This record gives sequence, C-alpha cells and structure tokens, in this order.
Amino acid sequence: MATTEVEHRRGQLAALSIAAVVILIGVPLWWRTTETYRAWLPFSQIKELDILQLQLSADVEVVFARGTVTPEQQKKVPLTMTQDDEYIVDENTSLRYRYETKYRTATIMEEDALNQPTAAEADLSLHTLSESPCGSLVVYVIPETSSLLPEDVEVYIGQRRTALLRIGAQMRVGRTLETLLAHLEPRIKQVLQVMSFSHTDITAALSDRVRLSPGNKGSIADSMRAFKSSPGYEITFSLLNPDPKSHRLHWDIEGAVETYIQPLLTKLSPLANFSIDSQTLYYAMLGVNPRFDNNRGGYILNSDSLAHVINPVEARLGSNAASSNPVLNFLLYVPDAAHSPLYIYDRQKLEVTSNAFHSPRWGGIMVYNVDGFYGPEASFPVDVSINMAKVMGVFLAQLRLLLGVQSSTTPPGFLMAPCGTTGLADWELDRLMWSRTVENIATATTTITSLAQLLDQIGNIVINDNIAEQVSSAVTSLQLAVAELEAGNLGFALQYSKEAILASERAFFDPSLLHLLYFPDDQKFAIYIPLFLPMCVPILLSLLKMVSEARKKRKEKQTKKD
Repeated sequence: MATTEVEHRRGQLAALSIAAVVILIGVPLWWRTTETYRAWLPFSQIKELDILQLQLSADVEVVFARGTVTPEQQKKVPLTMTQDDEYIVDENTSLRYRYETKYRTATIMEEDALNQPTAAEADLSLHTLSESPCGSLVVYVIPETSSLLPEDVEVYIGQRRTALLRIGAQMRVGRTLETLLAHLEPRIKQVLQVMSFSHTDITAALSDRVRLSPGNKGSIADSMRAFKSSPGYEITFSLLNPDPKSHRLHWDIEGAVETYIQPLLTKLSPLANFSIDSQTLYYAMLGVNPRFDNNRGGYILNSDSLAHVINPVEARLGSNAASSNPVLNFLLYVPDAAHSPLYIYDRQKLEVTSNAFHSPRWGGIMVYNVDGFYGPEASFPVDVSINMAKVMGVFLAQLRLLLGVQSSTTPPGFLMAPCGTTGLADWELDRLMWSRTVENIATATTTITSLAQLLDQIGNIVINDNIAEQVSSAVTSLQLAVAELEAGNLGFALQYSKEAILASERAFFDPSLLHLLYFPDDQKFAIYIPLFLPMCVPILLSLLKMVSEARKKRKEKQTKKD
C-alpha cells in the first residue's frame, strides 16, 4: 500500500515537472523563437506626410531700365514684395505659391547690354554679366520706345532665365511707383506661369496622389503623353528596312546622336541618367497594309491605322532585361519599293508634314520615303544615305514631348526665342524640374504611406533592418525636399525628391515583403495542432486528474471533521 502511494506521488510530481517545464520554459522559448522581427519605423512622421502641404517659392527680380521710372521713383527702389497664392487640391493636399519679387534699377553694364540691336543679342549679353540661379527669373522692364522688340510684342522670353517686358503705352513716365507696379504685376505673373510653373502643371504632377478634375483635360493629356519620372531612361533608335533587296540604307546614327540628342540629354542630366543604343532590323514590316491614293500618287496610312502599327514592330525590337528603366523607342521606317512613297494622314484627313507620329509613353515612328532614288536606270539594291538632320529634328521634338518638356500656351503679345543648339532653354529645364520635383514628392509620399498601412495591417510581416533603413531614408529625404522647395532651392529639392522615390520604392518592392511568405492564422493552427496536441493532451489530462484527486481529498477531510 505504501509503495503504491509512493508511485502515485511520483507520477504527480513528474506530471507537474513536465507541465512546469512546458509552461515556464517551452512556451516562452517557442514564442521567442517564432516571434516576428519588426524593426522600428517612424509611423508618426509617415502619418504627417499623408497630409501634404507644399509651398513652391520662386524668386523674381524686376530690373527697370533707363526711361521706365522717374528719378523720384528711383528713390523708392530697391524694393521687395511677397505674394502668396493658396489652393486646396483635396482634403489631404494643399499648394501654396510664394513669389518674392525684388525691384531695382539697371546697372551701367546692363544698360549697355540692353542697347544691343536685337533681343537675342541682349539676352546673351545679359547672361554673360550674371547667371541666374536655378528656379529664379530676371525680368527687364524696357521703355516703350525701345527697338529691341517688334511693335506687336510686349514680352520677349529668351533662351536663359531672363525676359524683356516693354512698358505699356498707357504707363508713361510720371505716374506713381505703386501705379506702375500694379500695372506690371499681371504681366509679370504671366511671365512666371510661362517660364517657371503654373497651377495647372503642378496639379497635373500630383496625379499619383490626387484625382484630376475633368476641367484639366489639357494637363491630363500632357501628363499621360510624357513618361513618368524615373531615375533613368533607355533610348533606342531603330532603323527598319523591310526590303533590303531594293535599298541599302546608310545612317550615321552615332554622329547624329552626338550632334542633336546628346546636348539635350546633357542638359537634362540633373533629372535622370540616359543610355542610348541603336539597331537595324531587316524585313521588319509595319503590320498594316496602306491604302493607295490616286490623288496623292502614293500610299496612305490613316490615323485609325496607326494604333495597329506598333504591336507587330514592338515584338521585333527586343528589350533590355538587365534594366528596369523605361524605354523610349524611336523608329525610322523606310517603306519597301512596292509601297513607296508612304504618307501619314491625321484625323482631319490632312497630310502630316513631318510624316511621323508618336505614341504616349512609348516612343515615335517616322516614315522616310526613298522613292526619289528609284530612277529608270537604278540598279538594285540602291544605296541610300539618310538625311540625319531631317530625321533627328523630328525625333528631338518627340523626345521633348515624351520627357515632359511641354510647350506652354503663349499669351498674346509674347515672343519666345528658339531653344538653341541644346534643344532646351534654361527656363524650360527649370519648368520641368518644378514638375518633376512635385511628382517625385507625390509618388514617394503615396508609396511610403501605402507601405506603412500595409505593415500596420499585417502584424506578422517581417520588417528587416534594411527595410527600416530605406523607409527612414525616404522619410528624411521627403522632409528635406519639402523644406528645400519651400526655401526656393530647386536643385536641392529635386535631388532629395529623387533620393526619396528611390528609397521608398526599394522598401516597397523588397522581396521579403511578399505576401506569399506569410500564412493566415487558420493555416498556422493547422500546422501547430498536429505538433502540440499529442504532447499537450497527456499533460492536461494528468493535471485535470490531479486537480480532481485534490478536490476529492479535501472533501474527505471535510467529511471526517464533520
């Protein structure tokens, strides 16, 4: 009897020991080893970025030339005035435009520059005197009698960051300075909207964050035509020769790129990196049968057929699998002898002068006719040297559109200088930088807030130190970009916005955040129950038996006492 009691007591102690080890050591150890690692993230700062309040500050310097202000008015300058315009885009996004205008009189050297025979020469002379910083403008107010501008022109916009503004006939010398400034203010604001930024362009740049209103159809079309902001772009020039037996084509693509394209890309280097390649494709057809037109004496491609041209050709172009950057395709198509000459017609049934078209966010195609080389005594294949100046003029215009260099609507009385050999004026670069900076900030804030919501909703998703570092870097860069934009430092704001979008996308698309790596709770129970149930059932039954026996003994003791 005593032996049985000892064995029973030993079994109880063994059960208690096993239960204690499982509860005090096993469960904490299992919990710790299966715990999801989640590095710290700045959720409070990310939440602040969800409410975006952007301020764009532009510095404008208005310089009065001799004959535009009286000696009495000159005593009141230099003068600085600040104007703020606020817009509520939606409940989480607001915009403020701050224009800080400084008024002064022209120096002697600037007066000499304004005495040049033409406005273009004056613009160059003023540029050599002092170069305006990125994002700023200088407006020179010239007298009504100045011969720099034609009679019907009030504002001349040069290739740099300067503009010439002719004082109106109704504002002759003798009025007060306040009246003169009030008269100049609308024109200066128009110059700012053309050379710097406009509310329409900035709102279109926020398309990743806000829904554009139907009233901004022009901006929507322009933003959909251009490629989205990217740290790099791949540019591919392709020569399509569907009939090598009829013509042997020669194109100096390397020299043409160096002469016409590279100056533009060099100027756009603050925005992105560019790589260029070229190829020649033989027996590459457009995939559309053109229609012969007796009146034109050639074959015609209508605008309705252009949509079916790209897909068959795109299959032959190939792609760079080593790069994730967007690809801009520029195709030069030389029709075969059986379908030559070939002309492109627009929706109004009019011949397109450039004989080319472009597809939004894809590239452009130009048809180059060589039927003039097919003489009665020509021997096939005919050697054809392509006029690269003509071709690159078309591709350069298409490249500007696809990269977002929009030709803003010129107000009445404005005259714009040609963009020059670089293919891009300084103020056009600034205008693009304003839009790209705002676009980068909007995209990065949307990406980082979406990631924060995802990580907050899925509690068992792993947050590695690398992801936390990228998120913190993106948040810091975004804060710096917004601050530099508010201070008017456009170059720094663009650089920080690029760093923010790179860091946010690296964090968002990190492979460790794939949802397939994580299991729902019901699947976890299905895995753990076969493991823990066989072990836990004997322990629980032993504990229940011990509790039952303890209650029975207590009841017996109570009965004996009674």
